[in-house]
Amino acid sequence: MSLTAAANTVAAGSSKAAEFHGPSINEFFPDPIFFAGTPIEMDRIVLIRLFAVAVLLVFAFVGTRALKLVPNRGQAFIEYAFDVVRRNTFDNLGEKDGKRFLPLLATIFFGVLFMNLTGLIPFMNIAGTSRIAMPMILAIVAYVAFIYAGLRKHPGTFLRNALFPPGVPWYLYIIVTPIELVSTFVLRPVTLTLRLLMNMVVGHLLLVLFFSATWFFFFDAESLFKLFGVGTLAFGIAFSFFEILVALLQAYVFMLLTAVYIQLALADEH
Repeated sequence: MSLTAAANTVAAGSSKAAEFHGPSINEFFPDPIFFAGTPIEMDRIVLIRLFAVAVLLVFAFVGTRALKLVPNRGQAFIEYAFDVVRRNTFDNLGEKDGKRFLPLLATIFFGVLFMNLTGLIPFMNIAGTSRIAMPMILAIVAYVAFIYAGLRKHPGTFLRNALFPPGVPWYLYIIVTPIELVSTFVLRPVTLTLRLLMNMVVGHLLLVLFFSATWFFFFDAESLFKLFGVGTLAFGIAFSFFEILVALLQAYVFMLLTAVYIQLALADEH
């Protein structure tokens, strides 16, 4: 599925003396396509994100416009996917709070999933979440929801108890408070961002590496070296299916951790 990107990667090395050129970080910073040099500059990755959002909106509209008591296959698939989010939300937050935050968590899950899957679509070949802006925005949304839930449920004690846990001797706050500040209010959004970003970046680089090597062995290598292309192609196809699992897992983990953070903010000890 990433043969298009692979062809572009090795094209520069298809001279008389064939050389293999692997993927580089520059692939995540393509040239602008629209509005170059303006605050709304759009390159290929931005267009891919817009495409993923448009497909998600169509998916949600078509799948819910004519719901039936006895669902067809399409409705059953959508209901099952949504039920995964609903069950995890209710398990962590309970039914009352779960209903409040279910729209947010469902949006995060399906948004991350659809943007992750663009990395496996031919002629796109890169995830919308493979550049830091989108994972960071999603992490900020999760962070704001966490702070909002805590301040609304425990307006007078949330921040105090988060930074100064009850039951700790006062002299230990010199050590505990900085740790709690960093772990609760800094590391959570950072780890949410980096976990999603790094998985998508590494996945893209590996796919391009496998398919670039396949292109090189089949079209530029000589004699028996061409047989190595069979192996790299097999690894590329296998890893493509693995990337589908990674895309789904990362969307689930992002949604689940957001629900867990909100649950911690709502806990009675605050």
